[in-house]
Amino acid sequence: MIIERDKNELKIRIQTSKNSNRIQAIIDYLKYEELTADSHVSHEDADEVIASAKKGRWNKISNLHK
Repeated sequence: MIIERDKNELKIRIQTSKNSNRIQAIIDYLKYEELTADSHVSHEDADEVIASAKKGRWNKISNLHK
C-alpha cells in the first residue's frame, strides 16, 4: 500500500486482491463521509429517505414479476 499526502488530498494506492469487495465497501463508506461532511440532515431524516427509496425500489421489482 502506498499513501501520499498532497496539499489537501490523501492518495492511497492498493494492489487489487481477493478481498476487493471489502476494499470497495471501505471506499464507499469514505465517499459517503465525503459527500455528507457538510450535511445538516438528521440521522432520522436520512433513515426516512432510505426507507422510502427501498420501498419504491421493491415496488418496481415486485411489479416486474407480475
